[in-house]
Order: sequence, then C-alpha cells, then structure tokens
Amino acid sequence: MTAGSGIMHQEMPKGDQQGRMHGFQLWANLPSSHKMMNPRYQDIPSREIPEITEDDGTHIRIVCGSFWGKTGPVEGIAADPQYLDVWIPPGKRKTLPVETTRHAFAYVFEGSGKFRDSSNPVAVRTEYVGTEQGSVNGSIGNRSLVLFDRGDEITVQAGDMGLRFLLVSGKPIDEPVAWYGRL
Repeated sequence: MTAGSGIMHQEMPKGDQQGRMHGFQLWANLPSSHKMMNPRYQDIPSREIPEITEDDGTHIRIVCGSFWGKTGPVEGIAADPQYLDVWIPPGKRKTLPVETTRHAFAYVFEGSGKFRDSSNPVAVRTEYVGTEQGSVNGSIGNRSLVLFDRGDEITVQAGDMGLRFLLVSGKPIDEPVAWYGRL
C-alpha cells in the first residue's frame, strides 16, 4: 500500500487452524516529491511470492526486489526495497549479498544466531528486547533488530534451532524524518 495523498484500509488477517500467523508491516517514507501521489494498494497472496531453497536447506522468500535470479511481486515502491524472508537451518552459516548503496537491517522472528563479518552490525532496543543499542557480539534471538552499516554482504550463523529473519534493504532518500509529526 502506498498512502500518498491519503488512503483508507481495513485489515482482516486469517491465521492457521489455531489463528496463529506471522505478519509484518514495513512502512517506508516517501520522498517529498511523492508525498501527494495517488494512493495505491497491492494484494499479494502468499502463493505468488517466489521461493528459493539452497542445497544447504536455506530457504528464502522474495517479497520485494530481486534476489538470485528471482523477483518478488511487490513493485513500484519509491525506496526500491529488497524484502526477503530468510530461514537458515540449525548450525548452518550463510553469506547473503547486500548492495553497498542501500541501508539494511535484519529482524529476527524465529530461532537465534550470530550476524558476523558484516560492517559493524548494531543491535537496536525494541519494545520486546530490553538491551540498549550496542555492538552485536553474541547470539541474537527472537524479536531482535540488527542494523547494518555499509558493506556488500552479511554472514549469518544459525543457532541450534535455526534462524528466521527478514532481511530488508532500501535506497536512502536523504531527507529529514518528522518523528511524531515534528522535525
């Protein structure tokens, strides 16, 4: 969904038999030149999201952007994001490319692991994780956010139960952000 000049929407998600589901909303800022563009909405069923399974069992769903020859169905976003749902099997190490011109982060939502060999990954305090922002030295677990500095790849070492995370990157728009509507 692109809010642009204004949009109304209603969400009515359905989970599995017990009502459980993973759901994420990622809100990307629009450049000032696009703020009043026409709103639009894309409904993408799960079955339309391309998937890649590597020989080592790593499984990647490409929601937005292109990755290893496949392109996700979400398109036309101003920040040109890459939005990947990554699962790495227990104990496996995986290196994933990230374009150096992008800002990137990972959000862990299953299992745990270590983000290694990237350019200064930083853990970020969230409402669920009470640690202060700081360098990532140990294992990162569920509901943790890791910001990455410039670099062209990240290496991830999955823990004993595997690791599932969103890997999101986008082109910076280099404009101020009005937190809570104020600059």
